[in-house]
Amino acid sequence: MVGSIPTNFSILPWSILQALVGMMMMILLRSSVQGAVHYYDFVLTNSNFTRLCTTKSMVTVNNSFPGPTLRVRKGDTAYVNVYNEAPYGVTIHWHGIKQPRNPWSDGPEYVTQCPIASGTNFTYEIIFSSEEGTLWWHAHSDWTRSTVHGAIVILPAEGTTYPFPEPDAEHVIFFASWYNEDVMELMDEALREGGLTTLSDAYCINGQPGDFYNCSRDDTYRLSVDYGKTYLLRLVNSVQNTDMFFTIANHTLTVVGWDGAYVKPYITDYMLITPGQSMDVLVTANQTPSQYYMTGTPFFDGQADDFDKTITSAIFQYSGNYTPSLPAYPTGSPGFYDIDAAKFFIKHLRSLNSPEHPIDVPENITTRMYMTIAISMMKCPNDSCEGPDGNRIASALNNITFANPSVDILQAYYNNISGYYKTDFPDKPPHVYNFTAASLMTDNVTMSGQGTKVKVLEYNETVEIVFQGTNVMNSGENHPMHLHGFRFYVVGMGIGNFDNVTDPLTYNLNDPPEANTIPIPKDGWATIRFRANNPGVWFMHCHFDRHMTWGMDMAFIVKNGKTAETSMKHPPAYMPPCSTDSLYGPLQAYLQHED
Repeated sequence: MVGSIPTNFSILPWSILQALVGMMMMILLRSSVQGAVHYYDFVLTNSNFTRLCTTKSMVTVNNSFPGPTLRVRKGDTAYVNVYNEAPYGVTIHWHGIKQPRNPWSDGPEYVTQCPIASGTNFTYEIIFSSEEGTLWWHAHSDWTRSTVHGAIVILPAEGTTYPFPEPDAEHVIFFASWYNEDVMELMDEALREGGLTTLSDAYCINGQPGDFYNCSRDDTYRLSVDYGKTYLLRLVNSVQNTDMFFTIANHTLTVVGWDGAYVKPYITDYMLITPGQSMDVLVTANQTPSQYYMTGTPFFDGQADDFDKTITSAIFQYSGNYTPSLPAYPTGSPGFYDIDAAKFFIKHLRSLNSPEHPIDVPENITTRMYMTIAISMMKCPNDSCEGPDGNRIASALNNITFANPSVDILQAYYNNISGYYKTDFPDKPPHVYNFTAASLMTDNVTMSGQGTKVKVLEYNETVEIVFQGTNVMNSGENHPMHLHGFRFYVVGMGIGNFDNVTDPLTYNLNDPPEANTIPIPKDGWATIRFRANNPGVWFMHCHFDRHMTWGMDMAFIVKNGKTAETSMKHPPAYMPPCSTDSLYGPLQAYLQHED
């Protein structure tokens, strides 16, 4: 006799036993396919932090800057309960997570939800699907992202591994901005007066400015490494308005991932990472044991020259017994204005496109959009603003400055409530001109129209967008464009005005990189493609916070497919009510659409 049947089971009818076994098998199968489930609590509260000899109160998650790292595996699900003890409403966005059929937890304020009011909580359901590598989360309300952000580490699914040799250890390297003043007050002032925004006082690596700032040397972030070991560095750029070059003195970097997808290994002495982007890089500690600076150097290609001209640093520090010397400084780090270095880096990134990590670039395009990106102006009463000619500085896509509605677009769409958005976002700009001319100051170019406009896509449409940078108001610069709900393929990029006859001949359809944020070159263009197979409402915007606040945004509505599996999930039992604005209470924001 092999064994006995427990008494409590022996009295059950065989049919019930079969049903119970079947249910258990379904649960096990479901969990093995969907991955593990994780639970996190985020408490948003004001915390005191001191940097650059200045102490201020700022909103953080769990009293940390940067905030906690989420660690999951590909295919897992996470539930994050956000308790808002901050003085104003906040939302959280899970940057780069496609959230299949689940726009309810995507997070952009007034697009997929209204703010989580102070003193309340909301639970996000984060569905991980094809993402693998490094992504991040951040506040998506006003400029709260400055201090409310953290990394997301997505490990390979159980039973699989990296497409490169297993590193000996891994570390998150997080870039951020530091302002001595309250960023929300700075934003309030900028929007009220309609002029330029205040620059940051420092950049940070893992919350610390580094050796080149006042009152900072004692707290500089140090990464301890062992000679001969290889480290996977997970880089995230949450800087408010500036691209960053990253280097480690005397060490070679091997880029292996971008925005939660793998790329062909690219060996380089430096990296360019824009706000919104995340990158995975391998570095081997193979130099003489000592101390070496890791630096974050700003890159700026605009004519206004309005950026924080400082350098943040951390120390790549070997363990062991040796006489410490001053850290070596990277001699090959690109300068602030090195456009050629930026272009050279970007063009070398290619998708892995292997049997284990294939790509699927859409080729039969059903929807084509040509989208101009511009800094623009809007009229102020009595020419009372601080922008050019007394106007308000704004920004626009196809000459449309996005306006937040008072009820989020997703709720209005799902419940078929009219009056909060229009479905006439244009597929091309209203005026055709020399977009990259040396001077563009005519009214029909510089003055934009304000509206809450979306582009509606049928389920499974194949979309191509050509982003065209412009030099309107002599303000041409790189713009990191970010699309929610999708990872797109970057099939082409160039300088000057896009030529729809010759430029498509240069497209890379074999191994284009897959990303969620792409820098559009100054006075140039970039083409992306994606398949609209994720029903819902999805935001697209520049990831420079001042440009997003000024209106360089739009949204897509992707319709449901014909089956339940291709249709948007039902909303959760509770969504934050649309009763207050995140900063201004019941008053309309300065760039918010008045119904």
